[in-house]
Amino acid sequence: MTTESEFNALIEQTFEALEEALDQIDTDIDYQLAGSVLTVEFDNETKLVFSRQPPTRQLWLAARSGGFHFAYDEAVGDWRGTRDGQLFRPFVVDQMQVQGGVTFEWL
Repeated sequence: MTTESEFNALIEQTFEALEEALDQIDTDIDYQLAGSVLTVEFDNETKLVFSRQPPTRQLWLAARSGGFHFAYDEAVGDWRGTRDGQLFRPFVVDQMQVQGGVTFEWL
């Protein structure tokens, strides 16, 4: 289990990396970081909402397909789904395509 400061640093790194990747997309999408929530809005008016959850040390993603919880996995250096074990970055890439029709690369 990470400390709260380590958790916050991991979230900040993740949000910064996500924002940098979003900036590389040719499609015009809007995103906004407000406090502990990063919202990505697509042309079809749907949203992906990423939020930090300090009490559980998790990163949550609200998508049209549901709510997903991720805990940081130090062994792989990425967040891992608490239900299915799926890694966060590939999951986000998939959700960008499925929900927003956006081809997105994020390694």
